[in-house]
Amino acid sequence: MDKVKIGLVGFGNMGREHARSLMGNKVNNAELAAVCDIEPERLEKAKEMFGEKIKVFDNAEAMYESNEVNAAVIATPHYDHPPLAVKALNMGLHTLIEKPAGVYTRQVREMNETAAKTDKVFGIMYNQRTNPIYQKLRELIKSGELGDIKRTNWIIDWYRPQSYYDSGGWRATWAGEGGGVLLNQDPHQLDLWQWMCGMPSKVRGFCACGKYHNIEVDDDVTAYVEYENGATGLFVSSTGMTPETNRLEVMADRGKVVIEKNELIFYRNRIPERQFNAEFKGGFGGPENWVCKVPVGRDSSGHVGILRNWVSAILNGTGLLAPGEEGIKGLQISNAIHLSSWLDKWVDIPVNEDLFYEKLQEKIKNSSFKKNVKKKELDTKGTY
Repeated sequence: MDKVKIGLVGFGNMGREHARSLMGNKVNNAELAAVCDIEPERLEKAKEMFGEKIKVFDNAEAMYESNEVNAAVIATPHYDHPPLAVKALNMGLHTLIEKPAGVYTRQVREMNETAAKTDKVFGIMYNQRTNPIYQKLRELIKSGELGDIKRTNWIIDWYRPQSYYDSGGWRATWAGEGGGVLLNQDPHQLDLWQWMCGMPSKVRGFCACGKYHNIEVDDDVTAYVEYENGATGLFVSSTGMTPETNRLEVMADRGKVVIEKNELIFYRNRIPERQFNAEFKGGFGGPENWVCKVPVGRDSSGHVGILRNWVSAILNGTGLLAPGEEGIKGLQISNAIHLSSWLDKWVDIPVNEDLFYEKLQEKIKNSSFKKNVKKKELDTKGTY
């Protein structure tokens, strides 16, 4: 194979963004060969944008079988990611899914098992893994520069007005989206959190549903986690806060790292805290501390970077920055936070998959929420 011929499933906001990248020749040795969507107006939009350069399909399986494509990019609502990926993988297509990997881990685990049985390249659009500021923090942690982690705190807001939620029938419903801020806006942060700091072992979650909007899912979340080594963590997120905050703090034995406003500041202890604590004989005191602004290098390549990496993995065997199988990790945390909030108690990670699924189905079955959809095609660039 000398060129990856991509079939795009879903021509909404993210689908169009990926299509523009591919048709704009931003990904070497790849072309957009076909687009699939179940909405006729979206297929018309694809024809309007790209004309005869692409084929259009209203059925994913038909596109997979057409011989027009040898790879699939799936950019549909959340519940559809695993079944569409399973079908693509089973039909011999390299596959890249949008985040999140799915809504519940049981479904995602089945997708991962399918991928493991094939020789196809399976990736997930965790584009924030291309961000050099998070790559640098991960490097500092993995290299031992920070020492043992003691505490992690991440406050991340994604302000959304009511009109955003009113723009589509699937948004902010248990049946259509499967969750709110945790499942829609936060998958990148939950993935980065575990990618850099490791997986927590248990969680206590508090999810407020419809606190700031007329929706039935979570729009304000606070979660407390604990790690196997005794470290603790806090994750706070909302779509009802503005001006927004995005601040990550990692406290460790050799100091503290803060990421905020695109800067990485390392407050470095000249002597590790545990060593200082054991050796210091005075009453009050602390280790000498240096404030270091850490250079992080190039700009993030974002969605295009993940597409390029995935295509390179297909053609050249390059290692994946975001393997599709790793999508379950952030979802484990998300599912655990939801389940803890629903049960009003601590839950362990890995999450009880069957219990989570049972409680989610109860949410769907017992829902009396009436969605007020004001038909409007959002044209944001790259955001859900």
